[in-house]
Order: sequence, then structure tokens, then C-alpha cells
Amino acid sequence: MKKILLVDDEESIHLLYREELEEEGYEVHSALSGEEALDKLKIIHPDLVILDINMPGMNGIDALRRIKEDRPDLPVILSSAYQEFKQDLASWASDDYIVKSSNLDELKEAVRRHLAP
Repeated sequence: MKKILLVDDEESIHLLYREELEEEGYEVHSALSGEEALDKLKIIHPDLVILDINMPGMNGIDALRRIKEDRPDLPVILSSAYQEFKQDLASWASDDYIVKSSNLDELKEAVRRHLAP
């Protein structure tokens, strides 16, 4: 079973994404901050990271940079409520950029694409 690390400071996002992604057959682990995500990466060794940008403490862009330094081959999907971050050059290091929505079809398609054998 493929493992996903979901990094977001909003509990409602964790509940929604976890339910939808577990229905798709993935094992979902949660982190509420960039710092917690970096710690969990060493423990659970996920196959993919879904990463929010706007979080207290270490933001998603800084966490993305650190993740890619340690594991450049690990797919990271940035998931943000803000479209304008897509234009930020730092976000281009991600493997995908998804704008948060109650319709998770785009996110699930990106996850399938990056975790395909």
C-alpha cells in the first residue's frame, strides 16, 4: 500500500483528504506543520507528500525545499487555497500544484499519476 504524508494545519482538510484518499486505497499519515513533516519523513518514508503552503512556523515552500534536498525523487504536491503561489518560482520545485477545492478529483488524479507503477 502506498503511503502519503499529508501536511496541513487545518484539521478539516486532514479529515476530508484522509477519507477520500483512504477510499482510493492509500495509507495516509498526517503532519500539522512543516517541522512535523520533516520529522515524520524520517519515520514513515512516504511515497508522496501533499503539502500546504500557508502554515504557521515553517511554511510549505521552506518545507518543500528541505524535502527536495533530502529526497529529490519524492513527489510533492503543493495544495493551497491561493492560486497566486503558483507563480512563485520556489513552488516550481514541486511536482504538482493543486488549488484546494471541495471537489478532490484533480488532487486524486495527481496522486494517481505520481504513484502509478
